[in-house]
Amino acid sequence: MISLSAHQRYFVFRGSADMRKGFDGLCGLVRDHLQANPVSGDVFVFFNRARSHVKILWWDSDGFAIYYKRLERGGFDIPSPSADGNGQITAQTLSLILQGIDLTSVKKKKRFHFAA
Repeated sequence: MISLSAHQRYFVFRGSADMRKGFDGLCGLVRDHLQANPVSGDVFVFFNRARSHVKILWWDSDGFAIYYKRLERGGFDIPSPSADGNGQITAQTLSLILQGIDLTSVKKKKRFHFAA
């Protein structure tokens, strides 16, 4: 299992990704479609059209790493786009997605959030 940290930013690619893409192909999607820097330390999440496969790409200080998961049954639940449309999600949301939790049934209680 991948270790998720609240200190990283997570971005979901909203289109369908070709799961044959490797490091360079996914970096191209990050640069061209997400307008982000793949070596920023942010984590980028890609799903196939059927939502049965997920690839997670991140720069791990000295190289790229990919986490790849294929479901034998069912599909991943994708969160609806945020208000700003940048596809950013939290580590907790990504964890719920990978565990197969229905995101529409999750209710999060209000918490204080300090905005610097």
